[in-house]
Amino acid sequence: MSGWRLLLTRPEQECQALAQALAEQGMHGACLPLLGIEPLPETPQHSATICDLHRYTAVIVVSKPAARYGLELLDRYWPQPLTDQPWFSVGAGTGQILADYGLTVFWPGRGDDSEALLELPELQAPLRAALFPRVLIIRGEDGRTLLAERLREQGVEVDYLPVYRRVLPAYPAGTLQRLIQVERLNGLVVSSGQGLTHLRQLAADDWPELAQLPLFVPSPRVAEMARELGAIDVVDCRGADTAALLAALRAQASPDS
Repeated sequence: MSGWRLLLTRPEQECQALAQALAEQGMHGACLPLLGIEPLPETPQHSATICDLHRYTAVIVVSKPAARYGLELLDRYWPQPLTDQPWFSVGAGTGQILADYGLTVFWPGRGDDSEALLELPELQAPLRAALFPRVLIIRGEDGRTLLAERLREQGVEVDYLPVYRRVLPAYPAGTLQRLIQVERLNGLVVSSGQGLTHLRQLAADDWPELAQLPLFVPSPRVAEMARELGAIDVVDCRGADTAALLAALRAQASPDS
């Protein structure tokens, strides 16, 4: 796998950790964070939703920032965690943040996506048992609409609690293309649909050239988005964490092979 030289686009702290993990496997990662995270100001709706947390059959947290900012709200309104309430996450990294806080949390063993989460017996059982099932989804300003749609199809009432927004950091024109050339990168990695959108936006007129590079994405949904944007070689890692990316890289022919 040593031939891979990858563009990494996660938020700064996660990007550096991923680059270190790749280096330990003999691969090079160049960081260009494409997802700046900004907390949303607390509103009366935030406080009302958190105060009514006990009314939800289950709580779903879709990302690490959602977990961190959601738990900050929980701290302010619930001195004792609701340990008998089931919480769910899309991925293991997010789930571990919730578990470390002391919550009862479940996440899929394979696949960091909405489909895998919806198949969890630990989620389906309480929804079927409840007379009027309600689910709270803690997320950013948008995203995971498929998750809510599928739950509503099952007769579940779904509410959102948006706690942060993702923004594209400001970079000078041509930054992306220069980094790829200087670092001799031969692959691109995005961790979400919004990260892919920001990659396309930053690439601007250089996108047709960059779209020729292998593009590693976290889910079938993002893979479909990438192909619609014109990406030629899309690899679905079936997960956004480091282990999923490494497994996908092992399954691909190394550029130096």
